[in-house]
Amino acid sequence: MFCFQCQEAANNRGCTIKGVCGKSEELCKEMDLLKHHLKQLAVLNNDEIALFVTNSLFKLITNANFNLDDLKNTNEEALNIAKKYNLQLDNNIIINDNLTIKGLKEMIMTGLMGMAAYHYHAIQLNYQDSDIHEFMLHVLSKLDTINDIDKLLKIIDVVGEYGFKVMALLDEANTSTYGNPEISEVNIGVSNRPGILVSGHDLHDLKLLLEQSKDSGIDIYTHCEMLPAHYYPELKKYPHLRGNYGNAWYAQTKEFESFNGPILFTTNCIVPPLANANYKDHLFSTGNANATGFTYIPEINKQKDFSQIIELAKTCLPPKPLEEGKIIGGFAHHQVLALAEKIIENIKNGSIKKFVVMAGCDGRQANREYYTDFASKLANDTIILTAGCAKYRYNKLNLGSINGIPRVLDAGQCNDSYSLVKIALALKDAFELDDVNDLPIAYNIAWYEQKAVIVLLTLLHLGIKNIKLGPTLPAFCDENIVKVLQDKYQITTINKVNEDLEILG
Repeated sequence: MFCFQCQEAANNRGCTIKGVCGKSEELCKEMDLLKHHLKQLAVLNNDEIALFVTNSLFKLITNANFNLDDLKNTNEEALNIAKKYNLQLDNNIIINDNLTIKGLKEMIMTGLMGMAAYHYHAIQLNYQDSDIHEFMLHVLSKLDTINDIDKLLKIIDVVGEYGFKVMALLDEANTSTYGNPEISEVNIGVSNRPGILVSGHDLHDLKLLLEQSKDSGIDIYTHCEMLPAHYYPELKKYPHLRGNYGNAWYAQTKEFESFNGPILFTTNCIVPPLANANYKDHLFSTGNANATGFTYIPEINKQKDFSQIIELAKTCLPPKPLEEGKIIGGFAHHQVLALAEKIIENIKNGSIKKFVVMAGCDGRQANREYYTDFASKLANDTIILTAGCAKYRYNKLNLGSINGIPRVLDAGQCNDSYSLVKIALALKDAFELDDVNDLPIAYNIAWYEQKAVIVLLTLLHLGIKNIKLGPTLPAFCDENIVKVLQDKYQITTINKVNEDLEILG
């Protein structure tokens, strides 16, 4: 096997024996074959193909699907769809020996996978864009035939353009369905009732579960990237949406031991449980998330039946507390822009000197303590704008506020990174600047997987420069790609905290 699509790639080069994420060589080969099949299917370019490709690309995201049988079935489905349209698929995967070409194509593919994930969430809420579908299929169908560096770089820029479109679409879908996120305090303790823990990113699945469990005598808790569900009016109105349990995704093998009740994975961020885990019989998944040993909840006629999870929860003990207290969030673009006058006043009078965008992913590597240290050492006149699970490195620190404005403004999931762009563009307009890079905003972003890549490509397309990316640059970036990123966009990797703070000024 060889896989270098996520930040955990062994030695920052690639996993060649077994994925650090937990996927096997056989699973990796099945995933590579599915990518190859999708490129061939994309020439058909119709609605059925578009939806199949979107779902399949989502399955390929790191930590989304560890079920070998499911991946084999998806490849079989690809063959059956091809036969329906008299298209013959081959299994001859093309491997390019030129590291720069190979890396640029991987950057495009990972960007498309992230784009597909965001589009999938919007489609679940009956929002989709045919232009996004057509773009993805067009790029996939041509990708193996393009071996010119300049052409690939141009495609990467357009991937960023469509990244912005898909994030705007998802924002519209979420806010139209659940209301605009609002400032909210979220309980991080537990009640004395049994509970269900919901992980992943899919608000639609959470809403279905909340509705089906509302009179059952159990509580619903969010984990990791589901935390922002507590900010949406249409979700927070359910009193049994009790609070958030635990921290970022990588801590689940420890934290899930204490929960006692069933756990539902709605998307990616699965860590396969250890063989002796006490919760391994309580694991459920749905959508494109799946793993061997999990009980899968299918969608039938656009409905999902969560009664099995609910009934199991009733037999379980309440969760053991991991911590007590509350955390505050809900600072998506609509809420922050409602505070714009107050924020601008504080900028003008010097109370706020700097914003730092610390969005992105968390991960298990020890060097990610950098982000906790960086946040804690920022000057007291600095505001952190965040989205994604990277926030768990600092959202429980006591960083205080500036004249009533919290110093950590949490916009939501990685899916909500659009809010951070909207806020930056609104500030640019408010101060009548020609270039967003003239704002007192710095970017120190943590990446892990494909959704972080599409966010990065979106920022680059919008012309945002001087981004610090960490803990490393993607393994698919060879020295030529790194040079382009540095020369064209001034991207650098993180260094020691004090050195980066000094650069920040």
